[in-house]
Amino acid sequence: MDAKLLEILVCPICKGPLVFKKSEQELICKADRLAFPIKDGIPVMLEEEARQLLAEEEV
Repeated sequence: MDAKLLEILVCPICKGPLVFKKSEQELICKADRLAFPIKDGIPVMLEEEARQLLAEEEV
C-alpha cells in the first residue's frame, strides 16, 4: 500500500484514520471496528464490503 495513499484515505463512516494491516490486506478503522478489504491493490471503501472486527481481534 502506497504511504501517500494511506495518508489521504479515511474511514467513509466516521472520517477517522485507517491502519493498514499488511498480512490481511485490509484497512482497519479502530473507531468503528471495521476492516475494509484491498482487492487487486485497490481499497474497497464501501460499508457493505467491510467486515466487522471480532471482539478478540487486536486493532
